[in-house]
Amino acid sequence: MMLDTLDQELDLAITASIKAGKLLIDNRYELNNEISISTKDIKLKADVSSESLIKKILTSNSAYPVLAEESGKSKEDLGETFWVVDPLDGTANYNRDIPICCVSIGLVHKMEPLVGVIYDFNNNDLYVGDCSKNISTLNNKEINVSKLKQKKEAILITGLPHGTDYSDEALNKMVTDMQSWKKVRMIGSAAMACCYVASGKAELYKENGIFFWDIIAGAAIVNSAGGSAEISNLQENYQVDVIFSNAQL
Repeated sequence: MMLDTLDQELDLAITASIKAGKLLIDNRYELNNEISISTKDIKLKADVSSESLIKKILTSNSAYPVLAEESGKSKEDLGETFWVVDPLDGTANYNRDIPICCVSIGLVHKMEPLVGVIYDFNNNDLYVGDCSKNISTLNNKEINVSKLKQKKEAILITGLPHGTDYSDEALNKMVTDMQSWKKVRMIGSAAMACCYVASGKAELYKENGIFFWDIIAGAAIVNSAGGSAEISNLQENYQVDVIFSNAQL
């Protein structure tokens, strides 16, 4: 679908992501305080503060509602077109000062990505994908997926999200698959994994039970970079299974 205001919406997402990233960098000491913690997950003041800033910018300048990680839906009926916000993807990395985390903002129509913006604020790297133009960029320079076709030459990125099945059967299946790849990486940020596939740093990212807001901006960036972003098994809580690739494997 083409939206008359898509360029303006994309510029808005870029502005919001950069401002949120600056907030997270400039106020790291203050924001790196735990609000809640479980055996496999952590929430920081950073998540809430970044989301509040992003939502303020989006709702003040866009007609579309917002689905955000921390606060959920901005209205009960999101309609066909809405924003999807992950204010800090890689919270545990941010908490431990591991520089693999980012701000992720996507706009979807009928659950399909229109545009996506991911700001890797630690490295001042801005990834942008525009599905209407099939162009993805890193700091305004066009990026494309790699051309590798064989697993034995390729890099797989995966993860173990909250709720992962740790049964012997599930883990044995995972290990068997991992053995067919040249290298395997677990980096702690689904959104950054998408960016690495889109820019040819890795060939495939897959994960089950990840959340929609973790990957939808990345889906726009991967698709627009010539890759394939498969999203399946959508649950009521917005968990999904994903396989994002260079479309060659």
